[in-house]
Amino acid sequence: MSAEQGAVAPEWQVDHWFNAEANFSLHQLRGKVVLLHAFQMLCPGCVTHGIPQAQRVQAAFSPEQLVVVGLHSVFEHHAVMNNAALQAFIHEYKLSFPIGIDRPGRGEAIPQTMRSYAMRGTPTAILIDRQGKIRWQRFGRPDDLQLGTAIGQLIAESAAAPAATESAAGCSADGCVLPA
Repeated sequence: MSAEQGAVAPEWQVDHWFNAEANFSLHQLRGKVVLLHAFQMLCPGCVTHGIPQAQRVQAAFSPEQLVVVGLHSVFEHHAVMNNAALQAFIHEYKLSFPIGIDRPGRGEAIPQTMRSYAMRGTPTAILIDRQGKIRWQRFGRPDDLQLGTAIGQLIAESAAAPAATESAAGCSADGCVLPA
């Protein structure tokens, strides 16, 4: 089960951010394509595949095209995966994208953002389009080519949308011009 494609992406429930300002939010990224990478630092699939894939994606695209965001969603081993351990992990793996700590669940093991996106586990990759809608969500190890294709499609949509609007309506970011 995963979040419904085309649905507006829920705001992230994050208690602490690394590599970002304290008030960093999904809303601030509206107008950009976002790759949300949910992981746990003690998850073998995350360490072996998910995190390196997120790093490759970040290196392959400019921040104007795509923003990579990590979400540390702990649903097991809570006692050992604390802020200090995550900070050391981020340093050791040289992670430079923003990473938020998913807010713990209310009386349950599943963190709040993980639950609101109906994630099955970690790693999970989610693509959010520039309008803030979920367009692609995969649990486990998505193929690099499939992920790259999905990202490319969203970036192409992002690049084409303003041009189509401008030519069809005679509008730009500065305003709309009456037809001659």
